[in-house]
Amino acid sequence: MYDIGFVIAGFAVGLIVGLTGVGGGSLMTPILIFFFGVKPYMAVGTDLLFAAFTKAGGTISLMRKRLVPWKVVCQLCMGSIPAALVTLYVLHSIGPASATVQKLMTTMLGGALLLTAAATLFKAMRMSKPPLRVMDSQGSVAIPAESADATRASHPVLPVLFGALIGSLVTITSVGAGAIGVTVLMVLFPLLPLPRIIAADIAYAVPLTLVAGLGHASLGSVDWPLLAKLLAGSLPGIWIGSQLVTRTPERLVRSLLALLLAYAGTKLIAA
Repeated sequence: MYDIGFVIAGFAVGLIVGLTGVGGGSLMTPILIFFFGVKPYMAVGTDLLFAAFTKAGGTISLMRKRLVPWKVVCQLCMGSIPAALVTLYVLHSIGPASATVQKLMTTMLGGALLLTAAATLFKAMRMSKPPLRVMDSQGSVAIPAESADATRASHPVLPVLFGALIGSLVTITSVGAGAIGVTVLMVLFPLLPLPRIIAADIAYAVPLTLVAGLGHASLGSVDWPLLAKLLAGSLPGIWIGSQLVTRTPERLVRSLLALLLAYAGTKLIAA
């Protein structure tokens, strides 16, 4: 019975990600904890590799459309990858299944969900037209003109520091690289067109979640059969969501998603 449930959960999350670009780790981890009783450390570890595989497909698509600003991605990875490795070392030293780490994970996950809810709601209220959907006459994505300084942050150290913060948060909770990342990148790179900001956010999350996920796997915190079931549902869900994206009221979907994330975050903190 649970096998079908995992596939359905993967499909639902994939569908939401396809519709809004948000909801991967921020939805899958609490679903695994609340609805299926998966231990927090196992839910986080499994979800990290789930995110790595799903976002890799998105990155390949964005690369083909030449939307990924690799300079920004490299700046973020300079902070996120070392921070993820340090965080994994600490988890290895303490033990991911210890009561202290379990409580830390649920508390930080709750806080990350509340931040994601706020960022998602902010984006929904500010939304004028869906990103990455404006097509030119050749069927390619049309983006605004980009200045030579668009990939230059207001301060060169800020992207690295932000990457380090997100790297630690994602390694502990599997949440943080989605709506939070896009919102902060809009502040750090105000001249960068929104489609490229979203592309950067998806692209830098791939090596981060892969490193963090493999690190969790070395700690025994990944359920491989569960991962396969989730991917079996999410991959078609993402495809269908991307096909329906122009036919759904995205502002409403994002607002409802923000409320759901806020509820899950509050419940985790209160647990």
